[in-house]
Amino acid sequence: MTDSLPREIRGVMIPISGGRVLLPNATIAEVISYSAPEKIENAPDWLLGRLTWRGWRLPLFSFSILSGIATSESVGSAKVAVLKALGGNAKLPFVALLAQGFPRLTTVLPDLLISTGGEDAQAPGVRAHVLVRNDHAVIPDLALIESMVADAMAA
Repeated sequence: MTDSLPREIRGVMIPISGGRVLLPNATIAEVISYSAPEKIENAPDWLLGRLTWRGWRLPLFSFSILSGIATSESVGSAKVAVLKALGGNAKLPFVALLAQGFPRLTTVLPDLLISTGGEDAQAPGVRAHVLVRNDHAVIPDLALIESMVADAMAA
């Protein structure tokens, strides 16, 4: 009988202001150059605006501001990670995450992924804080973030 759990996952470490986000590689649709987004009226400060990508108008969010890791963003060397939305909302098939440079591929093995604790009192949008080899990272709660983005855009 074979074990149904994957032995390794291809992950992506995305640099953000004040840290890194760890996501499965399959979540990333594309990494694009940053361009100034169209502002969204009455949006929270973490929802930076909308970008046009392949005919879609994507909401661009700052995970750093949303989660309280940073209070502001720099866009000098910024990139945008286009993420496949997981929530099944036909009006929101993708969301865009502001990144501070190019993501880096990494292989995540179960014994190399160590929780650094504190999951019971997480910041908004944070699923876990982890250590992968020597890299500290945050695993975002993408379903919650997508819901927060949809709610903010509807307001």
